[in-house]
Amino acid sequence: MFGIVLLALLLPFSGCNSRPETPGTERRVQSAEPSNSHLRVRVPAVAGLFYPADEPALSQMVDGLLENAPAHHIPHLKGLVCPHAGYPYSGRTAAIAYKTLTGRDVQTVVILGPSHYALFQGASVPNVDAYQTPLGTVLISEKAQQLAKTSPFVLEPRCLVQRPPWLQQSSKPAPAAGEDTPDTWEHSVEVQVPFLQKTLKNFKILPVVFGEVDPEQAAKILAGVIDDKTIIVASSDLSHYHPYDEAKELDNRCVKAVCDLNIDEMKTQEACGKAPILALMYLAKEKGWKAQLLDYRNSGDTSGDKSHGVVGYSAIAFYEPAPENFAAQDRKFLLDLARTTLERVATNGNLPEVNAKGVPSKLARTKACFVTLTENGELRGCIGHILPQESLYQAVVDNARNAATRDPRFQPVRPDEVNKIKIEISVLTEPQPLRFSSPEDLLNKLQPYEDGVLLQIGPRGATFLPQVWEQIPDKVEFLNHLAQKAGCAPDDWHGRNVSVSIYHVEAFAE
Repeated sequence: MFGIVLLALLLPFSGCNSRPETPGTERRVQSAEPSNSHLRVRVPAVAGLFYPADEPALSQMVDGLLENAPAHHIPHLKGLVCPHAGYPYSGRTAAIAYKTLTGRDVQTVVILGPSHYALFQGASVPNVDAYQTPLGTVLISEKAQQLAKTSPFVLEPRCLVQRPPWLQQSSKPAPAAGEDTPDTWEHSVEVQVPFLQKTLKNFKILPVVFGEVDPEQAAKILAGVIDDKTIIVASSDLSHYHPYDEAKELDNRCVKAVCDLNIDEMKTQEACGKAPILALMYLAKEKGWKAQLLDYRNSGDTSGDKSHGVVGYSAIAFYEPAPENFAAQDRKFLLDLARTTLERVATNGNLPEVNAKGVPSKLARTKACFVTLTENGELRGCIGHILPQESLYQAVVDNARNAATRDPRFQPVRPDEVNKIKIEISVLTEPQPLRFSSPEDLLNKLQPYEDGVLLQIGPRGATFLPQVWEQIPDKVEFLNHLAQKAGCAPDDWHGRNVSVSIYHVEAFAE
């Protein structure tokens, strides 16, 4: 891993030397904004190289990448695998990963990056107070100094550094000979920070650069540092400089190993951030997390040049699975019933006859549910009950029919559409009142991607399933749209005579 430089993935940006620099009094440390003049700040090494050094250009680029990234519904998100090449190459994949953070209450982001230029033992924690990017300054968590006291973590160990060949292009002042640290020129952590600055608020980072380290040992120590408001980011690209088809085959094996949490298989794969990924996988094994692929592509896909060796990128989410009340056979029973209902009502308008004696007892209990129909990824119908009204299996039949033929937003499903439609069933818990003292308190208490929200404004009310957070991750926009759905002005949820109830769902789809 020592000495690997991703020159083919490093694209200079105009204005890379236009950002004024104030020489710091310490090696690689520069004063931040005047209000933070007491902070020791790690200034960016690859601004203008891996991403724009100009704040407006960087802001516009990251905003655009996030806006165009597809959204994924990942409740209980715990970690991410993100690439770290230049933004023109891996930015689209990184944005897909980071979009899952939007709206979440995250206080600490642990960023695990591999060392590309320094050779050392252990996992290096930087001895500074903050990271700076063109978008501003991000504080380093107080947990960093404590973490550095426990092996294999260490506060800036001695290292042998092979300075990157792009050093002359960097606007970062070079330290005196022998004063380089594992973090001085490392890009694997730095390139993650602008995406975090755009997707999170009031957070701190805990940067770690991996040298020669046992990932399992690192995971055991990290397990004592993380909490429910911590996200782990493992920074890694995949295979390097293989022909396009060969790279895809190698990367598919690597991604499968990660998503299957197959640690032994992952140890044999090619990825520059293999150790950080393995640490995240060990954590997932211990915590009972699962992994889901969000995106894969390579530099041949993003640059359009597949004639030379390419580098692979993936976005993978790690999450804590919600408790499942319905076994696989129960889910299949309900989905098959919804499918039969859809076919019947689309062709002849009749409902299927269900022999109640053949229904599992759990599915005969009174439950509220929604049935959602999508066609080519677009909503085609969604209707359900907020409160329990009838047996679950009968509610699935009724709501499958209603979603197909009675949703006022859509024309009834035609027979030729049936095979193109995907069915999702959401079984609801009973709504519980959410007490709040102000609009700000309400915003603080909402949990994006997890809470279904029932909003009541005077006599008017409406609900959004938790899945809607995927399209509207911002809390204010979510409530604005929900108020409009109730027939009110967008900001009426700020007023009086407003109540909110929260419910959760167990959702499963074909």
